[in-house]
Amino acid sequence: MADVNRGNRPLSPHLQIYRPQLTMVTSILTRITGVGMIVAALLIVWWLLAAATGPEYFALVDGLLRSWLGKLVMLGSIWFVWYHFLAGLRHLWFDSGRGLDIPTAEKLGKGVIAGSVVLTLLTVIIL
Repeated sequence: MADVNRGNRPLSPHLQIYRPQLTMVTSILTRITGVGMIVAALLIVWWLLAAATGPEYFALVDGLLRSWLGKLVMLGSIWFVWYHFLAGLRHLWFDSGRGLDIPTAEKLGKGVIAGSVVLTLLTVIIL
């Protein structure tokens, strides 16, 4: 191997000098929303188990989920579902070999974010 001086340069971009790109942010958000959907599913299972356990315990869990914090968590989970769904469609589009150039990928990323917000608002209005 050639004599390369590797001591004077970093091996990878450092977080303080690396500018986050939209495609990176949308990829990270896809993972976060996936975990968020699991948490929301566990809360719904907890609510169902409380309903099967008894009226006192159900009243406690139901009160928690109907509080402002519970409603905020459920609103977030609606957004998680829509974002994850649209990001999955975007990923399928990428898997077909289309939309991989940077301008198209950024437009699709903005579309996923905007679309998930609009679909969340529509879901809240309808429900």
